[in-house]
Amino acid sequence: MEKLQYISQGFTIEDQELNIRKALDHGIKWIQVRWKNAPENEFIRLCEISKQLCSDNQTVCIINDHVQIAKEIDADGVHLGLKDTSIEIARHVLGKNKIIGGTANTISDVLQRMNEPCDYIGLESLRFTSTKEQLSPILGFEGYEKIIHELKERSLEVPKIFAIGGVVLNDIELLQPIGVYGVAVSGQITNRPSIINEFKTAIQ
Repeated sequence: MEKLQYISQGFTIEDQELNIRKALDHGIKWIQVRWKNAPENEFIRLCEISKQLCSDNQTVCIINDHVQIAKEIDADGVHLGLKDTSIEIARHVLGKNKIIGGTANTISDVLQRMNEPCDYIGLESLRFTSTKEQLSPILGFEGYEKIIHELKERSLEVPKIFAIGGVVLNDIELLQPIGVYGVAVSGQITNRPSIINEFKTAIQ
C-alpha cells in the first residue's frame, strides 16, 4: 500500500481536475477524491474523470464517502468517516478486493476500525486545517504517540495508520518513529505539486 495519499482540493470541478492532474504529473500514486458540498452530478463527473486519469497513470483512486459512486465507476475503494456508511455495508457493496479506509480520532475509534475491519485508518487531526469544516479534535504528535503506544501495550499489531490534517513535509521525520504508516496530504501538494518527490523520499 502506498504511503502517500493526495486528498484532492478545489471549489470547482475545474480546480479539482487541474489539481489532480498536477499531482499525477508529479508522480502521485494514490488519490482520494474529496469535494464536500459539490453538486452531485458534478461530483460524479469528477469521480469519472479522476478514475480514468488514475487508471492511465497506474494510480490508486479512492472516493471519499460515496460508496455507490465508487461502485458505479469501479474506483479502487472508498474512505469513510465515522458518520458515513459502515465498513460492513461498504464491503458488501464493493466486494472484498476493494480498499476501504476509515477515519478515527481516538483509541476507541481505532479499535473499532480494527474490528470492522478496514484496510487502513486515517487518524485525524495532526493540526488545524482549513480544508475540513467539522474538524476533529487536534491530536498533535503526542496524540499519535499515545494511541500507538496504547495499541502496543495491548499487544495489538499496529494497523496501517495515516496521519491527516495539516500534514507538511517536515512532519515525516517526527511521525515515522512513532509508528505512523503514511500520510494524507492536501494543501501542501495542491500549492506545490513538485513537493511530491520530496515526500516520497522522506517517507521511505
